Amino acid sequence: MQSINQLVEHPLLAEKQVTLVIKREDLLHPFISGNKYRKLKYNLLAAKAENQHTILTFGGAYSNHIAATAYAAKEKGFKAIGIIRGEELENSWKTNATLKRAYDDGMRFKFISRSDYREKKSQVFIDTLHNDFGPFYLVPEGGTNDLAIKGCEEIITNDDKEFDVVCSSVGTGGTVSGLIKSSFPHQKVLGFSALKGDFLKDEINKMVNNTRWQLLTDYHFGGYAKTSEELILFINEFKEKTGIPLDPIYTGKMIFGLFDMVKRDTFAVGTKIMAVHTGGLQGIAGMNSVLKKKNLPLLHI
Repeated sequence: MQSINQLVEHPLLAEKQVTLVIKREDLLHPFISGNKYRKLKYNLLAAKAENQHTILTFGGAYSNHIAATAYAAKEKGFKAIGIIRGEELENSWKTNATLKRAYDDGMRFKFISRSDYREKKSQVFIDTLHNDFGPFYLVPEGGTNDLAIKGCEEIITNDDKEFDVVCSSVGTGGTVSGLIKSSFPHQKVLGFSALKGDFLKDEINKMVNNTRWQLLTDYHFGGYAKTSEELILFINEFKEKTGIPLDPIYTGKMIFGLFDMVKRDTFAVGTKIMAVHTGGLQGIAGMNSVLKKKNLPLLHI
């Protein structure tokens, strides 16, 4: 399945003579959106090949990955278990749009403390989960593993050779690693980190073997799941001008960063950029509930 490339028409791009196309991976599937569709594709095939009947994975309160895994498991005939960060959610998850949707799609939850959640990669912790739930196929937090990267390598196609720069938001590094591996020799890949710090460079370097990429760490807006009034207003204005919705955790930060770089003449005249829309729009309802409590502008849905 391939997504469409949508040309962005905007006065700034016209002024700077830079072409921006957004690859609408968010439109691949109504519920398994964007990079989650890519990351889960080969993992679910592997689970079936191993004759597993249950998918177990990890995520937070508004996790795109949790929502996508729940629906994908249902669609492919698996049971689904979500190990959710934050034991306080056990009494309030029914008012959380993401978790309620995942539950309605068949996922069952185990809520754990943040300290326990940090142990999610340890074999001892995984063994306790097997004791609790029996056999399962484990998909890591965010979905990133070798099979996920294989799926993300399919985002770039031969039709995308015309682009000089390929961009993606970065959370765990899986999507951008797939793009780096499948990019054409003349292309540079830019990853816009949604997290503070540059530790993701080391993670990405473990997964790729070329240097035609750069991790940008100036557009995280305070870190994962953090946002600001400036970013919200940018996302709303972008949707009003282009018709393209962005999420505030990933793609909104990437496009904000790209526009800032265009303003600063980072790109030469005539540069053709493709930015990958990795989805995540289901989280807007949850983010709006947070913004409302902070008396900040709401995202237009």
